[in-house]
Amino acid sequence: MATGVKPSINIGTDKLGAPVHIDIEELLATRLLVQGNSGSGKSHLLRRLLEESAGQVQQVVIDPEGDFVTLADEFGHIVIDAGAYDGREIVKMAARVREHRASVVLALDNLELEAQMRCAAAFLSTLFDAPREHWYPALVVVDEAQMFAPAVAGDVSDETRRLSLGAMTNLMCRGRKRGLAGIIATQRLAKLAKNVAAEASNFLMGRTFLDIDMARAADLLGMERKQAEMIRDLDRGQFLALGPAICRRPVSIRIGSVRTSTRMGTHSLLPLPEADGASMQAKLFNFEAEERTSLPPSPPAPPPSSALLDQMAALADLPVTPVAAEGERPALAPVEHAEQTEDVEAIVRAVLADMVADAECAFQPKATLYQDFTVRCRMQKLPRAPLGLPEFERRLAAALAGIMDPTDPRCAEIMVIAQRVPDDMLAPFLLIARAAQSGGVCPSDDALAQAYGTRSPGRVRRLIEHMEKNGLIVVRTDFGGRRSIGVPDLGLTTGVDES
Repeated sequence: MATGVKPSINIGTDKLGAPVHIDIEELLATRLLVQGNSGSGKSHLLRRLLEESAGQVQQVVIDPEGDFVTLADEFGHIVIDAGAYDGREIVKMAARVREHRASVVLALDNLELEAQMRCAAAFLSTLFDAPREHWYPALVVVDEAQMFAPAVAGDVSDETRRLSLGAMTNLMCRGRKRGLAGIIATQRLAKLAKNVAAEASNFLMGRTFLDIDMARAADLLGMERKQAEMIRDLDRGQFLALGPAICRRPVSIRIGSVRTSTRMGTHSLLPLPEADGASMQAKLFNFEAEERTSLPPSPPAPPPSSALLDQMAALADLPVTPVAAEGERPALAPVEHAEQTEDVEAIVRAVLADMVADAECAFQPKATLYQDFTVRCRMQKLPRAPLGLPEFERRLAAALAGIMDPTDPRCAEIMVIAQRVPDDMLAPFLLIARAAQSGGVCPSDDALAQAYGTRSPGRVRRLIEHMEKNGLIVVRTDFGGRRSIGVPDLGLTTGVDES
């Protein structure tokens, strides 16, 4: 085991009570795999490792259950509530994490599984793709790694699984040269992709009961299959360790104590409420009393992404030293709110104009765009989104066609006709209708594809055919191949597209 000559941490004690150390520099080069059934002490082990190394190396925690956010109170980690930010902000934060060497906890507990996988994939990929000048050493801890690197397809889409598995594979297979040391923890080795698990050279194996998991754990530890039975007999908080950063032969370790805990604390028996059957029945079925009870106050709004980015930048010039137990965590910038005013519509138009100015806007999922819209509105001090999702989608389609004010009298007739146009083809229809009304040339296939959100010429052709079949437009192509499009409900036709 490590002698203490190199930077090391005390992870616990062996059977004789002697301290067992983990060589941090060696760990950065060789990665770590932690396995243990629920209740084996796996999260406790990760917490011990993070606490002991907090002042020595940058830490990034991918936290699907929100268990590690309490590290912020004791050690100054920045908590990123992934559910409060959109994909662009998450990517921007990940880039700043690498640049400013900020220790962060990416809390994913407010997201569904597929959203967790997509968010973690975007975050990890950005860490991996950082420019060479930002390749600082960092421990990247991924709890419940079987969720992000599943061995087999599950309930999520193939694209999501591919993105998440690719990010995890890059972390474990190629992250070392970029300074990223993957520390992955899983409940089931059998559910973890083998190419991800195989890249770890250090192992901490906790209690498990299934034969397939015991057999894989024994293989990783270099033990005989008969010896694998001892893995079933391990106590909570006891792990078998092996690896160049820990020890050269398997050794049993009891993990040391920690200073922080989960937000909910540990689960233990509590006395049941003292109530007879009648009073308990009243509590369960008296809905009128519940309706009269005032609702609990809403939780505080998450800090804007700009506040977290500024906080990360402020860490750049700070020395990497342990934070004292009594030290105060830097306060996050308060979120300011503003009352809705008559300028709300002007803000909506300005936000939509900024969004459609991005050439990639139409190619993003509507849910992502709506989240981007709500964040931009909050940045303009609107306390809530002024548009619901269905209304936002139609306003965005109008904006993509250049109509920022649907109430403009010049656009009134077009907007009335557009009420019967399906949402998915609204933007290209409005683009054609505006060209016809203004006497402009027929929009090109590229312009229609941009509004439709596709890069496929075939999809644009099928879109035009579908719109014509539904009586929305009439297409005329002359012998020279030049196209014009009429809008029957307007009684107008675009000019000829000379391209």
